[in-house]
Amino acid sequence: MKVYKFGGASVKNAKGVKNLLKALKQLDQNNVILIVSAMGKMTNAFELIVTAYFNDKDEISERIQRVRKYHEDILSDLFLDKTHLIYNDINNLFINLSGFLIRNKKTNYDYVYDQIVSVAELISTKIVSAYLNNNKVVNAWLDARELIKTDSSYREATIDWSQTEKNITTIATGNMVVTQGFLGSDVNKNTTTLGREGSDYSAAIFAYCLNAESVSIFKDVDGVLNADPNYFKETVLLKQISYNEAIEMAYYGASVIHPKTIQPLQKKGIPLFVKSFKKPLNKGTEISKNIKTKPKVSSFILKKNQILVSISSKNLSFIMEDNISEIFNLLHRFKLKVSLIQNTAISFSVCLEDKFNLLEPFLNELKLNYKGLYNENVTLITIRHFTKKAMHEIEKNNEILIKQTSRETVQFVVK
Repeated sequence: MKVYKFGGASVKNAKGVKNLLKALKQLDQNNVILIVSAMGKMTNAFELIVTAYFNDKDEISERIQRVRKYHEDILSDLFLDKTHLIYNDINNLFINLSGFLIRNKKTNYDYVYDQIVSVAELISTKIVSAYLNNNKVVNAWLDARELIKTDSSYREATIDWSQTEKNITTIATGNMVVTQGFLGSDVNKNTTTLGREGSDYSAAIFAYCLNAESVSIFKDVDGVLNADPNYFKETVLLKQISYNEAIEMAYYGASVIHPKTIQPLQKKGIPLFVKSFKKPLNKGTEISKNIKTKPKVSSFILKKNQILVSISSKNLSFIMEDNISEIFNLLHRFKLKVSLIQNTAISFSVCLEDKFNLLEPFLNELKLNYKGLYNENVTLITIRHFTKKAMHEIEKNNEILIKQTSRETVQFVVK
């Protein structure tokens, strides 16, 4: 088995779906799991429906119509026969969405988020599957929620590996299977999601359970670059990196790799290729075991929209182990993800991201026992395999709030 994953940028319009077909015709189509993300920026658009549901119900209808028209425009370009079953399939998904919004009584934001945002992935894969079949790339559409089983930690669900592997190994081999990334379900069959940008992780889950030959992730870049081309003028394609290096880069925030993707592949030695969907036959970047980074250059990783929190005791006493333990328990309880830690005798600073909008209640509880100051909208810049020249470039162009250096890595929190 081989696993191919195409991201949202590759299917953002009808032209992108046609290019996906063209790419697949250049690749091996036998024994393939094809995972497709939501189209374009549709995850963001469905998030706006969630926002309207909680904050302004008068906006819901307009926001649904906006995403509906987006997909209908793609459908009309791909399927000239307006009686094609795909039109009915997509209509039913929107009917189900509207039905959920009417009958739902639960107020848990994360639960509602998963039930609504998941629809974007279902629509995308329905359209792609039907278009491929229409053009003689035979495939079966599968609902990933029937296969990937998780706990009920909505928006960041944890995989039940035993049950998931049992389910996935029942997939019939031979032709292509089209399914969703990002999605799972809990024991009550409620939809769960695996974390933002979690489709790469889904590819790794399928590969692990099927002992796949390889995973290929097709993106809008040539592979893993040493820096984000949106922020750095000169970038270099990394032709190969090890699993360990990929894990480090993902942990520090390299957007081209989802942080959880590498570990399942590493356990079974399954190589991962990151390629361009415009040039599918190019090798791109290979990520596998026992290989060195090639070429060996400094890599720059940016994490934007971070929050720097500086904590000290109210009586200026030392920050000791029991204080740090208490602070980390609070961070865990309020689902705040820590990207960097630095402490002195009387203060403890963390750079973190607030995915679940829980910073304010965290700070309110923190202030019961500690003094807390914070800066919002800071950026964490990490340089792997740094040089003096690379460090100088960052220091020259930014206001440095924190600098932290280890053997292979230097990190800056900057304004």
